[in-house]
Amino acid sequence: MIRPRMRAIHLDTSFLIRALVPGTGESARLSNWLGERRSVALSAFAWGEFLCGPLGDAEESEAGRIANRYIPVGTEEATAAAGLFNHAGRRRGSFPDCIIAATAILADAELATSNPSDFERFIDVGLVLAE
Repeated sequence: MIRPRMRAIHLDTSFLIRALVPGTGESARLSNWLGERRSVALSAFAWGEFLCGPLGDAEESEAGRIANRYIPVGTEEATAAAGLFNHAGRRRGSFPDCIIAATAILADAELATSNPSDFERFIDVGLVLAE
């Protein structure tokens, strides 16, 4: 029997922060995905946001172990993010979410977020939010 391909999971910054807290829903969801051997990654931009902290060495190390693949943000991602920004009404302060969403869309990955309302406006252009 051929199993359908499971999409990679991209974590946004808020999800990663909460996933490091034992007992949270994000921690449980991440544990399930890792148990299913799903690929878990972050955009390099989300990783940079995470590193802005505050966080300790243990948190940084654990986060790096969980999502040890970082997707670069290059010209293609930046161009797609600008398109999302314009599509979503040019909301001030929303460009970081546009970069994270564009990276997930271009990678054909699901986006795990603790703030779905920040990303729902991109569903009609191809973003898939992780369940």
